[in-house]
Amino acid sequence: MNPKNPELLRWILVETSHPGNVGSAARALKTMGFGDLRLINPKLMGIAEESEAIALASGAGDVLADSQESHALENAVEGCSLVLGLTSRDREFGPPALNWIDARPLILKTLAADQKVALVFGPERTGLDNQDLALCTHRVWLDANPHYPSLNLAQALMVCAFTLREAINSDSEEALNIPSKDLNDYADPAAVAAMLDHWREGLEAIGYLDPANPKKLMARLQALFARSRLQKEEIDLLRGIAKQMLLRK
Repeated sequence: MNPKNPELLRWILVETSHPGNVGSAARALKTMGFGDLRLINPKLMGIAEESEAIALASGAGDVLADSQESHALENAVEGCSLVLGLTSRDREFGPPALNWIDARPLILKTLAADQKVALVFGPERTGLDNQDLALCTHRVWLDANPHYPSLNLAQALMVCAFTLREAINSDSEEALNIPSKDLNDYADPAAVAAMLDHWREGLEAIGYLDPANPKKLMARLQALFARSRLQKEEIDLLRGIAKQMLLRK
């Protein structure tokens, strides 16, 4: 087992406000041997080119310069079989929750199967919203002071990068204890989200979902499918059902 391929890891910052946090994130990643920094809808377009970002990146200007900026989280997580949304705030619905200690062996297992992993960090002030979290396979929190669990964005990323580097470099056996599945068959969250949109249209077509009064039906379905870790062929099956619902319209 060899989970030591940092190129399979994506580090995603959503709607970052402060250029300094982007620069500090780049520096933390390079220090720990990682890269592939993705920036989703930053408050300032071209945030990686801001002087504060460049200054705080220090010697990690290459990671900063190579960062990719885009408008959609769906694009950044596409092709990732494991997507971890880092947030300490509990949610009524959403993907299964893990603490960071339990998440690390799952990351190692996925990397060992040559599958891509994304770690998603939300805006500094609010953290990940429910829409972004719906594109994650798991919600993950760091074990911090329960009365004050808030970390600066760059600090949170550094904690994850440092401890993940430790786990990778230790050749940890803990990843081997995870039940073996064919990770190649897992659908990525973007495919699940597209399937859910298809189902919403189908449920509306047969009158089961009232778009004027949707209540929490789609949120419950999203949570159900997130717990199931759908595989690619199951996505195709569920899309086939949605297609039949639409044909009855």
